[in-house]
Amino acid sequence: QVQLEESGGGLVHIGGSLRLSCASSGLGNYAMGWFRLAPGKEREFVAAIGRDGVTTYYSDSVKGRFTISRGEAENTVYLLMNDLMPEATALYSCGAPRAPLDSGLANLSAYAYWGPGTPVTVSG
Repeated sequence: QVQLEESGGGLVHIGGSLRLSCASSGLGNYAMGWFRLAPGKEREFVAAIGRDGVTTYYSDSVKGRFTISRGEAENTVYLLMNDLMPEATALYSCGAPRAPLDSGLANLSAYAYWGPGTPVTVSG
């Protein structure tokens, strides 16, 4: 069975940083992505990393401030969030696609497996 679980969320002041982690099991060498769900909004793409562990994708809203990466172990992925603003407040979830995709990773419909999420709150 495929399982994913996030950690590392919490409360941070404006301009601070957090690193989220996603541990998974039961997956092959698939791409991984991060999405977030903010109050009153739909789930939004944040970042993804390809099967090669090098190719990355970011939403325009986080590009240059967030960094997605894989750990040396293939079942781990991280999201480093720098210079956090209040609009980053959300429940952050990691997901895996339903197939070994190399494109379309910004689309919610591409993902089949999810962790329960870890909350991030940015306060002034």
